[in-house]
Amino acid sequence: MDRPRFRARFLHPRFWPLWLGLGLLWLVVQLPFRALVAIGRVLGLVMYRFADDRRRIAGRNLELCFPHLSSDERKQLLKENFASTGVAFFEMAMSWWWSRDRLAQLSHIEGLQHLKQAQLDGKGVILMALHFTTLEIGAALLGQQHTIDGMYREHDNPLFDYIQRRGRERHNLDSLAVEREDVRGMFKVLRAGRAIWYAPDQDYGAKQSVFVPFFGIQAATVTATSTFARLGRAQVIPFTQQRLEDGSGYRLVIHPPLSDFPGESDEVDCLRINQFVERAVLECPAQYLWAHRRFKSRPPGEPKLYKKRDLQKKG
Repeated sequence: MDRPRFRARFLHPRFWPLWLGLGLLWLVVQLPFRALVAIGRVLGLVMYRFADDRRRIAGRNLELCFPHLSSDERKQLLKENFASTGVAFFEMAMSWWWSRDRLAQLSHIEGLQHLKQAQLDGKGVILMALHFTTLEIGAALLGQQHTIDGMYREHDNPLFDYIQRRGRERHNLDSLAVEREDVRGMFKVLRAGRAIWYAPDQDYGAKQSVFVPFFGIQAATVTATSTFARLGRAQVIPFTQQRLEDGSGYRLVIHPPLSDFPGESDEVDCLRINQFVERAVLECPAQYLWAHRRFKSRPPGEPKLYKKRDLQKKG
């Protein structure tokens, strides 16, 4: 995919409201990190108050995954999750516009040697990322240290698409954007010995998935990770990130490559992935993206787990 380029049409009056909003966001994001975290938490709690559908979906997910918690404990966890989502709004802008040096001060990376070794061995890498609220800034911080290509879906608004891609790709000018539907492009990148960011922990429908447990609930889990690893002759290296509570930044962990992967079946591989996701979520449950309908698809004969009005919403 070509590099993002500024186009004269972005100056059309229909884009002026977006330019204004982006300008205000740029000004706010110049504040110190701790101030942005504090403001983001307030924004998230406002979202908790008014984003009824997302609140119901996230609350239902917590009810399903943490039945041992009391209703008060789940409510507090839900509020913390929305607070983290509010912070993520500013983390996105930080990753787009902060200087490299300023961003690097927040980075605490462990396990980078696993990516370096794969590169030395000429092995392609599926960087198995997870949908935490910190995913945008986590990818930016890692991109400063190692070339990471990304799966990409074009945004409907061309100006926002330009700003987003430009902000993401500036951390490593050697990185590539691969369209999410471009399977051949994915294989080409992997066989060339490159690393590509890929997150398999959402419900993409039953057709391209198998049902295996996630927190004890049968969840549609994509088999593409195994397919990409096998046909791309690539390693699968999990990657997690966590916003540190002491305000010092982010802990990024590149885990050791999954051994004997792909395994004997898609079901075995998908269960293994879900078990890894569970362990990662339990380390910082408030920072996971619970507003996604992870259990939207159901095995034949099983009832729906979300209310009808929630099933009509995206996410």
